[in-house]
Formats: sequence, structure tokens, C-alpha cells
Amino acid sequence: MLHTFLIILAVLALLSIVLEEVTHINKAKTTLFLGCIAWVSLFIASGDAEQTKIVAEELNENLLEIATLWLFLMSTMTFVAYLNAKGMIQIMVQKLFPQRVSVRMLMIQVAMFSLFLSAICDNVTATLVSLGLLTTFKLDKQMRRRMAVLIIFAVNSGGVALITGDVTTLMIFLAGKVHISDLLVLFIPAAVSVMLLAVLFSLKAEGEVKTTPIKQQFRTVDVVIAAIFFTTIVMTMALNVFFSIPPVLTFLTGLSVMFLVGHMSRPDKEETQVLEYIRQVEFDTLLFFLGILLLVGMLKVIGTLDLLTQVYSMYDPNISNFFAGMGSALLDNVPLTAALLKAEPVLTTVEWLGLTYSVGVGGSLLVIGSASGIIAMSKVKELTFVSYLKYVPALLLCYCVGYGLTLFMAQQIHA
Repeated sequence: MLHTFLIILAVLALLSIVLEEVTHINKAKTTLFLGCIAWVSLFIASGDAEQTKIVAEELNENLLEIATLWLFLMSTMTFVAYLNAKGMIQIMVQKLFPQRVSVRMLMIQVAMFSLFLSAICDNVTATLVSLGLLTTFKLDKQMRRRMAVLIIFAVNSGGVALITGDVTTLMIFLAGKVHISDLLVLFIPAAVSVMLLAVLFSLKAEGEVKTTPIKQQFRTVDVVIAAIFFTTIVMTMALNVFFSIPPVLTFLTGLSVMFLVGHMSRPDKEETQVLEYIRQVEFDTLLFFLGILLLVGMLKVIGTLDLLTQVYSMYDPNISNFFAGMGSALLDNVPLTAALLKAEPVLTTVEWLGLTYSVGVGGSLLVIGSASGIIAMSKVKELTFVSYLKYVPALLLCYCVGYGLTLFMAQQIHA
């Protein structure tokens, strides 16, 4: 009875996201409310002290994961808010992209930029920077929405080929299931599928767009902070690979350096202090993450994820991997991957690569299926759950092409 009630709460949360345009109730508030109610219900129904202790431990574990993501998001978004306010992102765009470009060529350039960026840094940073590019071009609403969808797919695709790009890839690598040389194979299917989506989206795209010219009136401190941001990204990757230091710790260190530099370079009476840029972080995005992860944590506690692993083992691994990717569009891919690793299925290297690709890219099939999708939905007003659905056929086609190419290339190499 309790499990049924909790699953109904999860379904209601999904409906609140789907029907946001109808109800005009902010999805961040509804998901947070239902997520909290779910955990309150678990405590009330626990019955005895022993069971209550177990629920409390599960909640603490869930909150630790959420806090880590919150702090990481807050750090990244503060950097990007500062650089965007100072015009640094616009300047980067003017250096990388021509001032006047056709919409079709712009789609391909943005897709490749997002793909490569997400391969070397985390999905959150790649999404925020890539979405920042869109603000520098004069795009209509439909084109901006289409670009945002392309960025979501490209960011999720780029992250599967390197352990620095996606948490699930790192998890599978650390479990000893694949080697780095194996993962590099995934970059080709990822790039092909992203290019295919860019071409499909550009078929009806006509005309040219141009960047908004800006005068390069930035101070030395702005360049220093941009360098701190870049250094933080590089150090995050290096320290995680060599010393297993959590990315959030490195990013918080970089953020503290940013604050110190900003404080020392600006007198109190001057313009807004660097610390004030933290207020530009859109907390609706963070609240939405909080609500979603509370609900996913609840589903993990009641055994829904374990049920999925049981279903996974019933079919051919290649088929199960394909549908596991589609499942990650509804459930967070991190606990889903953790549950599958815990089940210890006996898979070949080819099948592990298929799983790595599917859980990394499959979240793109729905806008709530990945961190990049949730961020994009919060940043791009035209992008909603319902409006995203019209792009699902094209996304599914590209996902199938990428997954099929992954299996083909992996089989050829490991034949």
C-alpha cells in the first residue's frame, strides 16, 4: 500500500512537470513538495526504531548526494554568471564563431563545440557555457529551443567517451569493466549521432544570424577570473583521476580563489562585489534538482531500481542496455547505473560499452532525463517538457544510430 502511494507521488511529480504550462505552478515547487512528502511518508510508515534508523540513513545518503550536486552546481553557475555579466563568454564566441553565419552552419558549430567541451569537463559546466553561447546570437524562439535540444544531446553524448565527462562512465571505469582505450571508441558513435541530429534540425533552418558586437571593455581581474575558471576545470579532471578528489571540492576551491581575487581587486565602494554574483544563480534550478533527486532516492529505497535490475537480467544484454538507456530518461542514470553494477551482470567488453553509451546518452530522450536537460529547461523559457516531446522522434533515431554504431565498432575492435 505504501509503495503504491509513493509511486503515485512520483507519477504526480512527473505530471506536474508535464502540465506546468496548464497549471502555471512552478515545477520546482511541486517536485520539491512531493519529494518531501514521500520521505515524510517513509518515516511515518517505518513503524519501529530500527526501521526508522534505516530510513534516516538512506535519507542522509540521499541528502549527501544532493548537497554535493547543489554545491557543484552553485560553484559552476556562479563562475558562468560572472563571466557572462562581464561579457567574457560573448568575447569567446566572437573569437570562435564568425560574426555572421548561416543558421545551418551555426547548428553544426554549436553541436561540435558542446560535444568536445563535455568530453573534457563535466556536463553541468558544458551545458551552462553552451547555453551562454545562444544569448550572443539573435535567434527566434523556435530556433533557440531547437538549439537547446541539440546542446542537451551533444553534451550527454560527448561525456560518454572520457571518464572526465560523465559520472556513469567514470563509475563503469572504476568498477574495472572497461579501459580508457575502450571508452575512446565511443567518441565516434557519439560524434556521428550528434552530427546527424544537427543535420536533421538544420533541414528547415534558413537565413543567417549574427552575434551582437560588444566592445572588449573588461578589466585585468576579469581575465584572471576566466583563467581561474579554466584552471579549475583542468584541475578538477586531474585531481579526480590521480587522487580521486571529488570534483565538488576542487570547484569550491576554485570558487574561493575567485572570491579572494575579486575582493582584493575591488574596493568596497566600487561596483557589485564578486560575491554578489552568487545571487544570480537561479535557485529554481537547484530546487528542481532537489525535488527530482529526493523522488529518485525514494524510488531507490522502496526497491523500484532493484526491480529494474531484475528485469534487465531477463533479456539479451544488448537489448537490455538499449532499454536501460531509455529508462535513464525517466530515472537518474547515476543510481540506475549503480544498481546495475551492484547486480554484477556478466557482460562482455562490447556489452559494457553499449551500456556506457546508453545510460550516458539515453537521458536526452526526455528533458528531465539528465542534468543538462533540467538546466536547459530552467534557462531557456521556450523549452518545456511538452515542447521537448516534438523532438523525441529525431532524438530516438540518433540514439539508435549511436547505439548501433557503438556495438558495431566495439565488435570490430574486440573481434
